[in-house]
Amino acid sequence: MKTSAFIPNFFKIYNILWQTALPFLKKNKQLGPSFKKRTTTDHLKKADIWIQAASAGEAFLALSLLSSLKPTQKIKILITATTSQGIEILESGTTQKKVHPNIDCYLEYFPFDIPQTIYGAVSRVNPKVMILLETEIWPALLYYLKKNHTQIFIINARLSKKSARHYKWTKFLWSKLSPDNILAISPPDAKKYARVFDKAQITTMPNIKFDLMISDSGDNSLVAAMEKIIPRNIPLSILASIRRQEETQGMEIIKHLLAGYPHQIIAVFPRHMHRIDAWKKRLEQNGLPFRLRSKLSSPIATAGIILWDTFGELRSAYGIACTVFVGGSLQPLGGQNFIEPTVLGTPTVTGPHLDDFTWVGEDIFNQKIVTRCKDSQCVAQTMIRHLKTPIERFKLKQRAQDYIQKKQGGTRMACQMILERLKHNRPLE
Repeated sequence: MKTSAFIPNFFKIYNILWQTALPFLKKNKQLGPSFKKRTTTDHLKKADIWIQAASAGEAFLALSLLSSLKPTQKIKILITATTSQGIEILESGTTQKKVHPNIDCYLEYFPFDIPQTIYGAVSRVNPKVMILLETEIWPALLYYLKKNHTQIFIINARLSKKSARHYKWTKFLWSKLSPDNILAISPPDAKKYARVFDKAQITTMPNIKFDLMISDSGDNSLVAAMEKIIPRNIPLSILASIRRQEETQGMEIIKHLLAGYPHQIIAVFPRHMHRIDAWKKRLEQNGLPFRLRSKLSSPIATAGIILWDTFGELRSAYGIACTVFVGGSLQPLGGQNFIEPTVLGTPTVTGPHLDDFTWVGEDIFNQKIVTRCKDSQCVAQTMIRHLKTPIERFKLKQRAQDYIQKKQGGTRMACQMILERLKHNRPLE
């Protein structure tokens, strides 16, 4: 990589910003316990491949890659995560998943992108290949990896419209730090990356998330517990992952559902638990009685509304629901995961705004596996139709699974490229 005065000068300012932030980061409850590992490098060891997985979602992608890599020679892999949740998932996953016998893997926290710290990390790890997942773009990391002659991949690459704008405004920096290969999950994401990294080799790949999708109905004990609370003779409708900006529209959907099909249970799952009190207030103001999920321990005798104030039960609830609306989609918020209920055979409805899920493809709507509605009234009408004329779950589940299977293969494609580059690349010692 050619040296220019711009990068060192930029890093002087960048370093000042980091040094200003460090005292506050050290006091942070989430970062404090791992602060030393994020600012030092003595604990790091040499690795042929370094995979960076920011948090929970990326950790699952990293595990998918790890379990599919089949090197013909012994290699060492370092997987780092930015969050404690990511580390926990990686620890659990590397224990449970079968890793090829030629792979020696270890886990660490991702160091802060302080130039001197990253220089030490790259020097100690000295990776032949660096794998960045989805949107992990750090200037110091890219700079020192390129100086080390490390092959840099961004895999399962995606960029939101907001992030793409920010990176485009600072293209004068990123054009000097271009990765070698970017494997984007959709043509629109590929175009957004091309506007930032015009020197990178950019291709598209199937989203690794398709390889992670499963079709079971969740924890059987949770499903059994759910059925003890929600009787089979009363249909269940779910409003899932409702965001703050669409709560008013969520209330409209509830009113339409009750008017069009009174004999049902409507379960409201806010996207964030801190909105529970706001939902209580809304329901009370509209004269709509409700029960809190945390207070239920015996079967519900009558139809009504359940405000879900407990964690970890949405997937199990999907497994027994008659119809589901997945939020984050009635306002331009990117959408939420509408695939999860669909693969369980549950008739699923979304709003029109799904920018974060363009990788799923339009055919899932064209084939009527999922219904996309233009507004809250259309959502309610569609859900009522599902209640009045139930869709055969097994057939819907099979269609969803067939669709997903045709989209799989991203992990295999990425692993082939990684091993090929690993075979030919030899960083300078």
